[in-house]
Amino acid sequence: MIENLDYATLQHLWWLLCSVVGALFLFLTFVQGGQSLLWQVAKTQTEKDLVINALGRKWELTFTTLVLFGGALFASFPKFYSTSFGGAYWVWILILFTFIVQAVSYEYRRKPWNVLGSLVYEGFLLINGTVGILLIGAAVGTFYTGANFQLDGNNFVTWTHPYRGLEAALSPSVSSIFNIALGLFLVFNARTLGAMFLVNSIDLNEAADMGTRLRAACWQNFVISLPFLLLILGSLLFMRGYGIVDDAGTIDIVSFKFLRNLVANPWLILLLVGGLALVVAGVWKTARTSETGGIWYGGLGTVLVGLTVLLLPAYNLTAFYPSKADPQSSLTIYNASSSPYTLKVMTYVALGIPFVLAYVAYVWWAMGRSKITIEDTGDRTAY
Repeated sequence: MIENLDYATLQHLWWLLCSVVGALFLFLTFVQGGQSLLWQVAKTQTEKDLVINALGRKWELTFTTLVLFGGALFASFPKFYSTSFGGAYWVWILILFTFIVQAVSYEYRRKPWNVLGSLVYEGFLLINGTVGILLIGAAVGTFYTGANFQLDGNNFVTWTHPYRGLEAALSPSVSSIFNIALGLFLVFNARTLGAMFLVNSIDLNEAADMGTRLRAACWQNFVISLPFLLLILGSLLFMRGYGIVDDAGTIDIVSFKFLRNLVANPWLILLLVGGLALVVAGVWKTARTSETGGIWYGGLGTVLVGLTVLLLPAYNLTAFYPSKADPQSSLTIYNASSSPYTLKVMTYVALGIPFVLAYVAYVWWAMGRSKITIEDTGDRTAY
């Protein structure tokens, strides 16, 4: 059956698969969100240890998924990988740096020879949970607002802004406002998910006061995220985009491009509305009831919203990485993908994904079947 798939179908399929990985990453940022909540919800050293231990069981999954997302893009859409990672390298270097200091922090925070002190490493975790996620959001925002690059006949990239990708968040422009809004929404959504996860993972019978603070933090961060969400949604209704406008593959600016994409793909509207409804349900269950399973509603909702965010700028003949410097250098799923042979081989390999997901689910269950208790903060598994 795979052999009979045409090239365009394979290109759409692989953007979908990459988007699924990216959406799963957004769910797993509850680790970063939980890290950024540390000083807000943990008032004693024991409470800090409870939070760090709960997150320490899952932190590798976020970084692994980010690497998998990059690897999938490299294999299926190599021109995007080389253009973005090769041109906008400062933003990606800073993002990777925040994940490096995160790994160092979990490794050395509780070591007896830690000369920097635990507060320094907790500060690194805060940087990863805020700056790292903000920059990722700004980078994703360029899927909509565009980036400053040109490609020559040999596909060598020339970046036309000295900030090398950081202009997505730092330059004074309307597009930067959208990028920053998306980044801030991801930060506060991650904090909301982090509170949900910690409520679900920690034995709050032993930390009732922290449980109250976690439930309050879930509600507060959700409310703070709403203005950024409304700004993003409102912008998408009126934002111009870049799309293929003729059979020759010419790329030009299209008014109301993303609204047109939603109308052409109404299932994306269902994904978005369903995802937002699930996030609201998760927040309500966590912040307004005594239930602890809100993370599963909020997590699934975040995956659906993330899918919409990543699919909307690519389908319906849209340039998913527009070039502000030269519209004809803009990347689409048609001109940025690997060869038909490569995509077919990768599709056969992808048939093993369900088994990998089943293994991850089992490991998740095995590691989280017992809630974190105060006793766990004193054993050798403490982070």
